[in-house]
Amino acid sequence: MEIVILEGSLLDVEADVIVNPANSLGIMGGGVAGVIKKAGGSIIEKEAMLKAPISVGSAIFTSAGRLKFKGVIHAPTMEEPVMETTEEKVRKAVRAALELADNMGFKSIAIPGMGTGIGRLPKGVAAKAMMGEIVNFIPINLEKVVLVDIDRELVEKWREHARK
Repeated sequence: MEIVILEGSLLDVEADVIVNPANSLGIMGGGVAGVIKKAGGSIIEKEAMLKAPISVGSAIFTSAGRLKFKGVIHAPTMEEPVMETTEEKVRKAVRAALELADNMGFKSIAIPGMGTGIGRLPKGVAAKAMMGEIVNFIPINLEKVVLVDIDRELVEKWREHARK
């Protein structure tokens, strides 16, 4: 499975689906979720909230609204909005997103920093956890994971862990 690391906007990448680092309630207020909702429309949040609660360690799929993607995978890194998260929750969220995308037959997925913004997890800790889950994932359908974020420090941390 190819891993691509980019600095930039999640909404600009080429991928079948994108990941929203969600909360269990499906509320898309701030951070990456807020950006996805603003660009794609509130229908994405409405669909996510209808499927809530979404436990940490699971993921759900919604339409992508006005976005170019085939859908959005919501993988909670926290139970409620604006909660601090942990390395274990980030690991579970990344694993759940990869499993759902793979099980749905998607070839590519774009993942932003998980738990690094609102979740307040140190970027190095999050990068190591994310890379560990991606490298250890054995896909059936998934061919490419794009790690993308506007945060240069996080992108560098991903690159450091990719070299290890």
